[in-house]
Amino acid sequence: MSNKSLVTDATGELQPDLYEYLLSVSLREHEILTQLRQEMAQHPDGDMQISPDQGQFIALLVQLMKAKKALEIGTFTGYSALWIALALPNDGTLVTCDVSEEDTAIACRYWQAAGIEHKIDLRLAPALETLDQLLLAGQAETFDFVFIDADKVEYKDYYEKSLQLIRLGGLIAIDNVLWCGRVVDPDFDDDKCTIAIRELNDKLHHDSRVALSLVAIADGLTLAMKHSRGVRGEG
Repeated sequence: MSNKSLVTDATGELQPDLYEYLLSVSLREHEILTQLRQEMAQHPDGDMQISPDQGQFIALLVQLMKAKKALEIGTFTGYSALWIALALPNDGTLVTCDVSEEDTAIACRYWQAAGIEHKIDLRLAPALETLDQLLLAGQAETFDFVFIDADKVEYKDYYEKSLQLIRLGGLIAIDNVLWCGRVVDPDFDDDKCTIAIRELNDKLHHDSRVALSLVAIADGLTLAMKHSRGVRGEG
């Protein structure tokens, strides 16, 4: 007899009581992260923030890689950036991209409170412009880790630029690749964001330049490790 109904709801997410148990026995969250998460629970767009278990998972990846130079596409109010920056060594750097002065002002407040603002290079401009600037500045293949969590329609372009910026053996993590189940829902066949995520998922599946795993954490997190400069992936 399957225990699926006891573990997940109709969308495949963990049942609330089981998720709370998961957090209770695994989450080690800096107090500043907790404060930011609590503030964002009252924010009208608070559901854009990654989950705490996902943040901790990303931080663990950064530590396992011994990453020193990271890139984030999509800052919002700085929760994921805070997880990454805390995981970086004291001389590490996180370049993070966003267009909202209002949202990133919240981020800067918490980064300062956590004492990690010296690690963060915030770029307020359209992300593709920032990525092109980094490439023009000779920073191709210098980043250890990239986290993509921004405009879904631009995901394929973010991925291609990130693949140029990351070193061989570096890791790209891409959020929302299950898109709350819309990727398999025909009711969203005309939705631009859903189409973009489906196309990216298919492209990655056939991209010989990376080793690949899609992890069913939060709203789906794809991990792509660059192992070849190769030719452009299919799709």
